[in-house]
Amino acid sequence: MIKVGIIGATGYTGCELVRILLCHDEAQLVALSAKDRLDEELAEIYPNFRGMIKSKVEKLDIEGMASKVDVVFTALPHGVSMEVVPDLLAKGIKVIDLGADYRFKNLTAYEKWYNIHQSPNLLDKTVYGLPELHRDTVKQSNLVGNPGCYPTSIILALAPLLRNKWIDVNSIIADSKSGVSGAGCSPSEGSHYISCNESIKAYKVAAHRHTAEIEEQLSDIASEEVIITFTPHLVPMNRGILSTLYANLNKDANLESIHQYYQDFYQQEEFVRILPIGKMPETKYVRGSNYCDIGMTVDSRTKRVIVVSAIDNLVKGASGQAVQNMNLMFGLPENMGLKMPGLYP
Repeated sequence: MIKVGIIGATGYTGCELVRILLCHDEAQLVALSAKDRLDEELAEIYPNFRGMIKSKVEKLDIEGMASKVDVVFTALPHGVSMEVVPDLLAKGIKVIDLGADYRFKNLTAYEKWYNIHQSPNLLDKTVYGLPELHRDTVKQSNLVGNPGCYPTSIILALAPLLRNKWIDVNSIIADSKSGVSGAGCSPSEGSHYISCNESIKAYKVAAHRHTAEIEEQLSDIASEEVIITFTPHLVPMNRGILSTLYANLNKDANLESIHQYYQDFYQQEEFVRILPIGKMPETKYVRGSNYCDIGMTVDSRTKRVIVVSAIDNLVKGASGQAVQNMNLMFGLPENMGLKMPGLYP
């Protein structure tokens, strides 16, 4: 059994990690820590776990946790993970960071969009944990930077087009809509019920931090610099991200050929589902699952391709993908603990 610790266990991604790992045949939760709700049973904080787990939330003790775990998930805000990850790695513990601190190779990009990095020497050792594109390196890594939710939905949707040089890399527009859980569980004015119910709004227009992560990964895929226009929106639902991507075609291509290329590109990927021509993704069909659904069309009038993707921001966009990475790091079947369909209705 893989002995697992979670730092940041009381947040939404920490809670989702617990939900998934409780159903994992080869994982045992042995340490849960957070900065609040200390000494409370997790099942008291999240009653959906009643009768399933008796573990209490403990104050973080790196020495104590390292003595009993094989892997740690750090479900922490950016700037906080880097305070604990180096010590965990030094003690021989594998780490999967769900924050932004270890998603970048480019230190300048990280510090421009976030803050000063305290362990830049580790950036060359981290692997960007999008299994569909970096599976082999994830398997060999001790430190995985788990992708952000918006980036996951956008990168998976655009990767085939960029790899095959089908689109003008300077024409990409990403329009994404997320449920409120993407803002985390800490109360804020923007996520207050009265602020977001019966409303939809764009936020951090041309200034969202995920832009840098998306551009770094898309540039790597395209083998040239990619700069996008990215606009996120908040919609009044709990879970889910729907991303609609627009790009100008730089060579003649019909919908059938593009669709076939997507099918071939992802044919071995269990968690990416290419929908039939004429069908478009909806968040309700991936809710609670680790799937990314992708649909597309070609607008012959404007010579643009339009790709739509849907994920659950807390699963494929965070905790499910993190468990997918854990499975790869420990030589387990990649789908272990993740073979659940979406929740419907």
